[in-house]
Amino acid sequence: MPHLSLNARVIAAANVRPILEEIGRTHTAPATEYVLPGSNTVALALENLSAAQAGLLQAEMLEAGGDVVAPQRASASGPAKVDIVLIGSRSQFQTLLARSADAAPEAAAVRDEVRRALDNHARTRFEIRMGARRLTVGPEPAVMGILNVTPDSFSDGGKWLESSSAVARADRLVEEGADIIDVGGESTRPGSNPVTEQEELARVLPVVETLASRIDVPVSIDTRHARVAREAVAAGACLVNDVTGLQGDPGMAAAVAETGAGVVIMHMLGEPRSMQDHPHYDHLMADICRYLRRGMQIAADAGVPEDGIIIDPGIGFGKTVRHNLEILARLGQLRTLGAPVLVGPSRKRFIGKLADVETPSERVYGTAAACSLAVAAGALVLRVHDVGEVRQALAVATAITQVDENAS
Repeated sequence: MPHLSLNARVIAAANVRPILEEIGRTHTAPATEYVLPGSNTVALALENLSAAQAGLLQAEMLEAGGDVVAPQRASASGPAKVDIVLIGSRSQFQTLLARSADAAPEAAAVRDEVRRALDNHARTRFEIRMGARRLTVGPEPAVMGILNVTPDSFSDGGKWLESSSAVARADRLVEEGADIIDVGGESTRPGSNPVTEQEELARVLPVVETLASRIDVPVSIDTRHARVAREAVAAGACLVNDVTGLQGDPGMAAAVAETGAGVVIMHMLGEPRSMQDHPHYDHLMADICRYLRRGMQIAADAGVPEDGIIIDPGIGFGKTVRHNLEILARLGQLRTLGAPVLVGPSRKRFIGKLADVETPSERVYGTAAACSLAVAAGALVLRVHDVGEVRQALAVATAITQVDENAS
């Protein structure tokens, strides 16, 4: 499990294969004389180091041939803490890590977190545990089809409220290529009001029960309430998609663990009714990573297996247009946490503002663009309304992103 306090993030990892190929094309000398084959230039951020830890890490990274940026910030509660950024090639990081066997325990713990961060970021394949089911993702992404059985969801509220129409819609999503069907009975759009658990259960249980016996893909329950999660899993769901990241209902983590379901831990700033009222972050990606790590730790403490966790940065949940764009541009940082990354940009308001499209159902092309770029950054699950159209876009995006990985 990633270390919460250090909040390690690989903030950049540049693929040098195109550089190697160009050197090989334009020079007679072997490319290996210029750079190591397959190496990456990496920047890795760590937080809350002691001065001694930071000083030792800085000296050893410099000795390995890399570089370090180490601004110091004061701490009101005790000695100053240091946030640092390590910069170097993969081989330079390996030189740094090779010294861990002889390091003092405190320094070794930091190096272990560096190693974990680098290994996590490089990982491209996961087998997600969801009850008795397993879903393999990577390098090809999975698609989660959205099925809202609500009267007031921002895009399709009221369309699938009747159980029969909801089941027919799920059938269509599976035909279009959905790997998971995500059933939700409470709208969490900006400004929405909560519904009672009883009302939510009345909406979702008949649909979940029918789908679990009808379709051959996992059924997910989109809820922030432990009781709804428990009863939905009993009815046949095997994944709990919690917009509060296990930090809302205090019984949710236990509900996930005790039912054996998998879980999506999502980041949300505030709560749906007011989350879009001037959202602010001290450091967007660091804050989101810290929140998701906290949710992962809550899950682990409750007994949820590590391979049962998916993480989601929560596009549109307490974020401005600029925040959403920054998340998508820097999505790769979330790979450092060691869990498959889910992204849900489907038909959302930021796409409408960027493309000047008022009607959510007409934001399909913008959704496909966001999903394609998310896959290029490492997203392995896409939560969307328009499964067929996004599947087509992802087939192309995935093939392009695998060109350098598959090259000999």
